[in-house]
Amino acid sequence: MDSKTSKWIPKQFINIVIWMERILAISVLVGIVLYSFGSILILAGMDWKLTETFYELIYRVLLIVIGLELVRMLIVHDLSAVLELLAFVTARKVLKPDIEAIDIVLAIIAFVALLGARRYFLETQSYKQKDNTHHSSLVN
Repeated sequence: MDSKTSKWIPKQFINIVIWMERILAISVLVGIVLYSFGSILILAGMDWKLTETFYELIYRVLLIVIGLELVRMLIVHDLSAVLELLAFVTARKVLKPDIEAIDIVLAIIAFVALLGARRYFLETQSYKQKDNTHHSSLVN
């Protein structure tokens, strides 16, 4: 295999993966839109005097938000998008009316871990970016 071919394959592979992610993101987005319209119809027919209807609304809204965050994660490839997606998934789990005590404890641990990851990874990255910007302005 010559040098040209070995350089061409990784670039083409990366382009294929990027386009497949975009197609997946569009597919999820179409699913979110269809689910949203279906949810509106279902929620409109429910009895709003019942507490379960409100739980159903919250459950469906969080599912839509999770889908949107998944689309964002597929497009931007950002660590903050992943952490926010995980936070919404955890929040959706906690807001179920039939949750057990162990699930609440695990959700609290998950939120603490997400906050720690956000602080450690994202603030460290932003600090490095500010430091590089400051350093490059001193050099120029």
